[in-house]
Amino acid sequence: MPIHQNRKHQPKVPADAHLSFDRTPVSRAGEPAGWAQTAKVSGLVWLYLLTLVVPAMFKVGPIVLMPTRLLLMIVIVPMTANLLAGKYGKLLAVDIFFFLHMAWATVAIAVNNPDRVIENAGSTTIEFLGGYLMGRAYIRTPQQLQKLAIGLLIMNALLLPFSIPETLNGVAIIPKFLASLPGVTSVKQVTYERRMGLERVQNAFAHPIHYGLFCSVCLSLVFIGLKDRLTFAMRFVGTGIVFMGVFLSLSSGALLSAILQMGLFSWAFIFRNVRRKWLMLLGLFALMYVTIDLLSNRTPSKVLMSYATFSAQTAYYRSIINDWGMRNVWANPIYGLGLRDWVKPSFMTTTSVDDFWLVIAMRYGIPGFLLLAIGYGLGLVKIGLRDFGSNELLNRLRLVWMITFAGLSFTLVTVHVWTAIYTFVFFLFGAGMWMADYDVATEEKTSGPAAPGDGGRRLRYSRQTAPPAPATPSGPAQPTGANPYSRFAGKPGPDRPRPGPGARPRNRGGPR
Repeated sequence: MPIHQNRKHQPKVPADAHLSFDRTPVSRAGEPAGWAQTAKVSGLVWLYLLTLVVPAMFKVGPIVLMPTRLLLMIVIVPMTANLLAGKYGKLLAVDIFFFLHMAWATVAIAVNNPDRVIENAGSTTIEFLGGYLMGRAYIRTPQQLQKLAIGLLIMNALLLPFSIPETLNGVAIIPKFLASLPGVTSVKQVTYERRMGLERVQNAFAHPIHYGLFCSVCLSLVFIGLKDRLTFAMRFVGTGIVFMGVFLSLSSGALLSAILQMGLFSWAFIFRNVRRKWLMLLGLFALMYVTIDLLSNRTPSKVLMSYATFSAQTAYYRSIINDWGMRNVWANPIYGLGLRDWVKPSFMTTTSVDDFWLVIAMRYGIPGFLLLAIGYGLGLVKIGLRDFGSNELLNRLRLVWMITFAGLSFTLVTVHVWTAIYTFVFFLFGAGMWMADYDVATEEKTSGPAAPGDGGRRLRYSRQTAPPAPATPSGPAQPTGANPYSRFAGKPGPDRPRPGPGARPRNRGGPR
C-alpha cells in the first residue's frame, strides 16, 4: 500500500548526514543546460590566480609592482562600486569591518610612518581588499566554487614538477628564471637548514610555508568539494598531489593544517547522523585544554607549540617571539608600531614574527586587530550557521569551506603572510561569502531532475498523485489515480467513469 509521511513528525536530519566518500560520482546526465552558465567563472579570476605564481617584480618610480598588484589596482575601484551598488548581493557586516580595518591601518601607518603611508597603505589595501573583492564578486554560485577547486587542483599539479628538483638542490626554479630577465626581480631564494635530509620548497612563493599553505587549502576542496564532479580515484590522486606539495614545503604549520582538515572531515563522516557533533568536538577540545593546563607546568599554547614544530628550539624561539610581541602590543595599544622595528631581546637576530594575527596587532594596534578579527569571525559564524535544509551540495560546500578555514586559521597562528599568499587567503575567504545570502530555491532549479543512474539520490516523497504514465506498446496508459503497485482499483477520476448498475464487481480478494 502507498506510504504517506507526515512532515510534522519527521525527525530533523543533520545537515551532514549525506556525507560519504562514494567511489563513484553522482550522474550528471540529467543536468540542465543552465548548469554550464552557473559554473562559468570570469576570466579575471583565472588571470588573478596566474599572477599569484608569477613572482615578478619591477619598479615604476619608487613603487614596486607585481602582476597581482597591478591587476588588482585596475579592478578594485569598479569592484568596490559594484559591491556598494548591491551587484554582489547585499552588503554584509564582513564587508564593512574589512573596509574599516583598512581605514584604521591607513591611519596607523600615517601616525607612525607619515613618509611611507601612500606607498605602503596603498599596496596593502589593494592586496587585501582587492583579493577579497575578487572572490566576493566572481565566485557567486556553488558550481563556480567547484570550478575554482578544479582550477586550484590543476595549479597544484602544474607546480609540483618544479618542486621535485628544488627539494634536492634548494634552488627555486621560477624565481630564478624571472630574476634573470632584464629589468625584472623576483622573491629571494630562501635557504634553511635541511629537514629530514630534504631542502624546503618555496616554489613560486616568497617562503616555503606560503607554498605549503597554498597547497593545504586545496585539500578539503578537492577531496570532498568535488565529490559529484570527479570519480573517487581522481579525487584520491588529486588529494595525493596536494598533500605532496604540503609535505615538500616541510612546514609544520602547513602539515598540521592538512592533518587537522583530514581529522575534521573524518569526524564529520563518522558522526554524520549526530546533530550536535561539532558541540561535542568543542567540548572535547575544552576538556583537553583544561586537562593540559592542570597537569602541565607550561601553558597549553606552549605545550601545543612544542609538539607542533619540527624542533624544540623552534618552539622555544617562537614562545619568546610571542611573549615579546605582546609586550609591544600593550606598549602601543592604539596605533601600533606601524612599520617601525619592534622591541625584542638583544640576543634575537631575526626581526620576523611567525604569527599573522600578532603582526596585525603589533602593526595596527588593538583596534586594527579587532576590526579584522571581528569581520573574519562574523564571516565564519554567518556561513557556519546558515541553514540550507536538505540541499546536499550546499551543505557539503559549506562544510568544506568551514573545514578549510579551520585549518587555515590554525596555520595563520604559526606564520605571517604577505604579498601573493596574503591576497590569496582573503580571496578564498571572499569566495565563500555567497553562501551568506544564497537562495536555496535557485540551486534546486539549477540542479535539475534526477538522471538515470543516480540510484535514487534525488527521490522525493509526495502526497500528490503521480501524473498518468505514458502509453507503452504493451497497453494503454494507467488511469489517473491508479497505483501500479497496488491490487486495488484506483479512485474514479475524470477519465475513469464509475461502473454502471450491471457491471461485474472487481474481485478484491485476488487470485485464489
